[in-house]
Amino acid sequence: MQTGVRRYLLRRAGFAVLLVFAVSSASLLLAHLAPPGDAFGTDPAVLAAERHRFGIDRPIGEQYLDWLSRSLRFDFGESMRFHRPVAALVRERAANTALLGLSALGLATAIGLPLGVFTGSRARDPLAIVARAASIVILSTPSLVTSLVLLLVASRTGWFPAGGLPRIPLDASVLDTVAITTRHLFLPALAVALPIAAAIERLQSRAIHEALEEPCIIAALARGVPRHRVVWRHALRLSLKPVLAIYGIIIGSALSGSFVVEIVMSWTGLGDLMYQALQSRDLYLVAGCAAAGSFGLAVGILLSDLALVAVDPRVEESA
Repeated sequence: MQTGVRRYLLRRAGFAVLLVFAVSSASLLLAHLAPPGDAFGTDPAVLAAERHRFGIDRPIGEQYLDWLSRSLRFDFGESMRFHRPVAALVRERAANTALLGLSALGLATAIGLPLGVFTGSRARDPLAIVARAASIVILSTPSLVTSLVLLLVASRTGWFPAGGLPRIPLDASVLDTVAITTRHLFLPALAVALPIAAAIERLQSRAIHEALEEPCIIAALARGVPRHRVVWRHALRLSLKPVLAIYGIIIGSALSGSFVVEIVMSWTGLGDLMYQALQSRDLYLVAGCAAAGSFGLAVGILLSDLALVAVDPRVEESA
């Protein structure tokens, strides 16, 4: 790897570490300012004893420095509600969120990217006009409404389970396990994927339209190169840069989980865990969930940067 690119990626990695630190620290401090929750119950004696055991009766600055020193050793404390290590809880739920996010990301890319190429290269095609209108509608629809509509369709048709992690029989084969998991996963993944696919379609459509106006593309068409070959081989490569520029945020949002979708569809991931932590004002669990979510975003941004380096060698010049 060349020196300029290496410096660029190291700077981006440093930014990713700073992002995780800033988000988790801000979440912990903001949780301190929130109204008291029910993590310790309502008995005053129990409340005082538990607050002392967890050290949250100390000054906030002292608590923060203690949490920070432990976090640097990857010790995020104990959940006040579940009485389990935060790291273990987050790790369990992060696996569910990663499964949902990666499935949604693959589905969104498979739908949005080719659809964007189609709508951008065939501006006056009736099907392209319908697809663009559908993308705008989906982008304008809140995730809550999308999730509820999909749940209504699932309950009326019975085609898919209405969300939730599946219960796998102990004697199930590997193929049966994959089939059951996929059937339960499809609906939540689709709810997360639809707005992402619509965003990719809109961005890719504009990018491919601009790529087709490049002199090299016009020259290739003038030489008689088949249009579909020019669009899908040459123009597509030219149009990927703006898509990849925001793909890191897309990956990060998918890996961080969808708060609304996980709650509505009973998918026990990070979003659902964060909701429970906020309800009970479980300080260390809130910070742990925020750290995991920001880590997913940081990973997505780094992957996006790597893809940009691969597609556009000029990144080295600006590094």
